[in-house]
Amino acid sequence: MTGVRERVGALDDWPRLRVADWTSTRDTLHMWTQVVGKIRLALEPMVNHWWQVPLYVSARGLTTSVIPHPAGQFDVEFDFCDHRLHIRSSSGEQRHVRLEAKPVAEFYRETTAALRALGLGVSIWTVPREVEHAIPFEADTEHASYEPEHAHRFWGQLLAANRVMTEFRARFRGKVSPVHFFWGSMDLAVTRFSGRTAPPHPGDAPNLGHWVMVEAYTHEVSSCGFWPGGSEEGTFYSYAYPEPTGYAEHPVHPDAACYNTELGEFLLPYKAVRTAPDPDQTLLDFLQSSYDAAAVHGRWDRELLEGSPR
Repeated sequence: MTGVRERVGALDDWPRLRVADWTSTRDTLHMWTQVVGKIRLALEPMVNHWWQVPLYVSARGLTTSVIPHPAGQFDVEFDFCDHRLHIRSSSGEQRHVRLEAKPVAEFYRETTAALRALGLGVSIWTVPREVEHAIPFEADTEHASYEPEHAHRFWGQLLAANRVMTEFRARFRGKVSPVHFFWGSMDLAVTRFSGRTAPPHPGDAPNLGHWVMVEAYTHEVSSCGFWPGGSEEGTFYSYAYPEPTGYAEHPVHPDAACYNTELGEFLLPYKAVRTAPDPDQTLLDFLQSSYDAAAVHGRWDRELLEGSPR
């Protein structure tokens, strides 16, 4: 099997993107992904832990994968190379929305109009989730920035993180989520499960029902991911729910990683990964050692759960 460091013809693997340089574009793009994510949410059948709602890293950006609709099937893809939103129907027809500086309200109108033109109309709840300042999409003229180079570099960050997280995911034989992009929190995540149930989650995300968090955390997890915030160029994180005694004191690699008591998570700056001699291995070390903290102190059945399929 080919390892992550043996690939050929890789892109600029770990692009530099300072959060301060692209905050306006990031916040606008966050709302755009919520529009598309809510379209998927409205049409997909329920899957445990809300796995029917995320987006996925694609060869050109972020995609919904195929979505069912009474009039046919379709997918939606953010293309961060040509900077267009592609809406493709199983009928063979397609529509496009340009990704450029425009208010969320205009993006919402153009996207829903494109769906209607394809006979794929859908009604969604237009208030964004997991943000403190929740402006309904149709009224949001505040978020209106889009710098193509910054969106392209963010996609490059997601490509790199997705590649390494996919290898990490493959090392687990137990129940494990896809590597997926949650548009509510705007993070790329993968979650491993111990197989045991968990106590009801207290639910503390802004503008999100308590029951949503309860469904997301019905079972014990060790979850990790990447978020475009929290440090100069974004942050990798890892946490356990419920957090076992001794978890926070467990040694986690590399040295740049630390436990944040306020968040209850291990954190690693993206910059520390990007500038490491071997970025892929540095991130793998972080993902593995922070998972070890959950598995060791939570007494997971590691013999049963770990290892790659043969």
